Amino acid sequence: MSHTETWETIAGCKIRVMRKGTGAPLLFLHGASGAAHWLPFMDTLAETYQVIVPEHPGFGASDSPEWLDNIGDLAYFYLDFIAALGLGPVHLVGSSLGGWIAAELAVRNSSVLRSVTLIGAAGIHLPEVPRVDMFMLAPEDLTRAIFHDQDLAAAIPAPTEQAEVIVMLKNRLTTAKLAWSPRFYNPDLQKWLHRVTVPTLVLWGDHDRIMPAAYAPAWTALIPGAQQAIIADCGHLPHVEKPQDFTSKLNAFLKGAV
Repeated sequence: MSHTETWETIAGCKIRVMRKGTGAPLLFLHGASGAAHWLPFMDTLAETYQVIVPEHPGFGASDSPEWLDNIGDLAYFYLDFIAALGLGPVHLVGSSLGGWIAAELAVRNSSVLRSVTLIGAAGIHLPEVPRVDMFMLAPEDLTRAIFHDQDLAAAIPAPTEQAEVIVMLKNRLTTAKLAWSPRFYNPDLQKWLHRVTVPTLVLWGDHDRIMPAAYAPAWTALIPGAQQAIIADCGHLPHVEKPQDFTSKLNAFLKGAV
């Protein structure tokens, strides 16, 4: 059975939401590239969980609300989203920019969560760790930087249709609005990560160039009781590049997060 697509209006903002599966709700928050498509790892997770994948305000087909100024706004938006859809407590999974949103949400109110999983998450800063500046890369160079497997990177089609190009530019514009300065982090976030009071998994690709793997132990040390999992021979998007390894590690963690 295919996934469904619906539209939800929260805080005056209409967003596109993809869903599939039954069971405990799992809310997946996408990264800067958006969530235009239902991906294979989502099908695997939907065998066990009710998987909910929204497009953030300002991304893809969703509205760009006037109130959207920073990542904290999206954290509060998703707290309202969870309440409006009656999802709590929910397993919260966030990739990259979505991991940053997930962390900001969790420090504000962990009571609506069953667990948190951060995948190559932005949000904190290690000045001694060099990383690729995605704002300075052309789209094709960014794709190569995101994936460790360069054959896979080469197989990712560049947008050619006008509608696809418009979505890509919209996503990049919103990402710049949210994460331009300081670059992909909130200087105040790490001092509040002790407020995350639910089971947390920090999951990383060992060849991540966007958020290098050195960030994984930093997140793990800042969140009480957090577990860490590293996926070998993998770049910034383990759920795309190594979907079987990703879902295996995530499912093992979620089974214990009750």
